[in-house]
Amino acid sequence: MKSGIVFINLGTPAAPTAAAVRQFLKQFLSDRRVVEVPRLLWLAILYGIILPFRSPRVAKAYQQIWMNETSPLRYFSQRLVDGVATQLAERYPDQELELRLAMSYGQTSISATVDELLALGCERLFFLPLFPQYSATTTAAVHDEISRIFSRRRDIPQWSWLRNYHDHPAYIDALAQSVQRHWSEHGRGERLLMSFHGIPKRNVDLGDPYQRHCEETAAALAAKLGLSEKEWQLSYQSRLGKAEWLQPYTDKTVIALANSGIKKLDVLCPAFAVECLETIEEIDGEVHEYFIENGGEEFRYVPCLNDSEAHQKLMFLLLKSFLEEKRHLFS
Repeated sequence: MKSGIVFINLGTPAAPTAAAVRQFLKQFLSDRRVVEVPRLLWLAILYGIILPFRSPRVAKAYQQIWMNETSPLRYFSQRLVDGVATQLAERYPDQELELRLAMSYGQTSISATVDELLALGCERLFFLPLFPQYSATTTAAVHDEISRIFSRRRDIPQWSWLRNYHDHPAYIDALAQSVQRHWSEHGRGERLLMSFHGIPKRNVDLGDPYQRHCEETAAALAAKLGLSEKEWQLSYQSRLGKAEWLQPYTDKTVIALANSGIKKLDVLCPAFAVECLETIEEIDGEVHEYFIENGGEEFRYVPCLNDSEAHQKLMFLLLKSFLEEKRHLFS
């Protein structure tokens, strides 16, 4: 029985142009899972302010980080999938497996990827969202799309998915290895800041487990690294609009750390599987500048897991249950 495995990341503009960014942001920010603001009000803000004014500015940022004729998010995501495919072919040579990368928004949609795999004869599908910490804004949006796809079909394949892996031992190990390798190459800062992507506080108040997952990831990583409470902090980045988001905010935290006398700061973004605009341009760009401008001396950004061996091993272990358990479901 042929199986299809779909890795899913958020998405990326097709090109670093204002038009391509506008098209991407329009689809992304129109998702009701992403923005839970009264519809008419939000559409007025989206079409009247965000798309016309934010698109050119974001396009310029993408132009600074574009690599190998694509975005870092797509580049590293595809390399990760290719690496896992090689490992699976070696470990399970007798299984018919088709691995694909899909995006929640933008090109290479989940829908088109599912159509391709079913056309190839896949009778089982497994979806692996590359979001370690569950949130309705990301993971549930993937589930919504999968459900929409199959709601239009009469012949639905057997399918399952991975909800989250925020506390998986191999995930924590991979993060720890990344930090330790960075320390061995660049020295160790006075504080390790773990910056997670933020979401509106209201989302958590309504039941989103994202904040708890972030806190559990951070605590597990600190324990793995043997850090005391004074040696690490957690913060949230990338807020949008005037509503209260999860705090403490990364930009304000970095400024406060610099003002308090911290001279050497290490920053890690555990919620991002691979590099993207929010890690390169925002953290290692804007936030880096805030730290230096306020008295800090060395800002050391710890890269995402990307296509590293540890990340490939993690993905392999997450897929192992699907491939080896009789029911092909995670317990």
